[in-house]
Amino acid sequence: MKVNVLRSENIYRKMLNAAAEKRDDIFRYELMQPFQHKWDCYRIPLKASHKGGYDIVMACRMMGLLTPAKFSEDTAAQADMLGDESLWERCTESVKRSLDRFEKDGIVPPVQEYLFTLLLADGDNGYTIMNGNYCGDGGIPGYIMAWLVPGEKTLSRVHAALAHETNHNIRFQYQLWHDDITLGEMIVSEGLAECFAVELYGEEFAGPWVTNVDFEKYSTEIKSKIHQALDVQGLEQLNAYLYGDELAQLQGYLPVGLPYCAGYACGYHLIRHFLKKTDISITAATILPARDILKATEDFWNDK
Repeated sequence: MKVNVLRSENIYRKMLNAAAEKRDDIFRYELMQPFQHKWDCYRIPLKASHKGGYDIVMACRMMGLLTPAKFSEDTAAQADMLGDESLWERCTESVKRSLDRFEKDGIVPPVQEYLFTLLLADGDNGYTIMNGNYCGDGGIPGYIMAWLVPGEKTLSRVHAALAHETNHNIRFQYQLWHDDITLGEMIVSEGLAECFAVELYGEEFAGPWVTNVDFEKYSTEIKSKIHQALDVQGLEQLNAYLYGDELAQLQGYLPVGLPYCAGYACGYHLIRHFLKKTDISITAATILPARDILKATEDFWNDK
């Protein structure tokens, strides 16, 4: 499988050297347009039909990416940190290693060419802060990205996030995404992705969406609420179950009484339970329907 890399640091430098009124178009057409099929799938236009309308710049700002309007005196230094050769080598290797793991286990996905990049995150964004200053997206097959506020911790961990996102990329070639996705399907997908990253890089590289949740302490409460809501459909409805009340409210969604990333953590522990119980490999599990995994783990919800 072929992995193409969009080196972003020079595009950020180009934006910094451009007149302020030209920066958004550089962001749109040089940084984001290579991923246009991805944005089309998300129904995000590169440019709004009218001034101030919804477009890729606004969407990225909402997702916690650094957009030109938020450039500061720190941005040049961050772009330089993003230009570190060893970072790109490590991250490219993570994507390749993740894809190779599936091929070695006899899983050859339909998509054979992938594009990935690293982007700067907005350190003032609440979503960014709560996710430990790094995050990613691999929901559309063929396109993988991560964004971060460069620092010692994030630079040393972002490759594991890319493994997580590559797992999503493979899964959604076999279990197709749909707008009315259920909470059950989402926690299975997130659990598979994080278990995959941990299997490749070790538990010390588990993301804050798992490690910052005291699941042992709150497992009864979390399991009860998640279990009752497994059939809830649509991202707007299941947002708080996945991300917890605080992140949901930051995005304008109603709280449901759950802590930070409760759904992510629950999915991670659900998949760990599934893998241990069935002795199925993480790669084979990745392409299974969520209903099969949920059926095999009905005992998880009563396990104390």
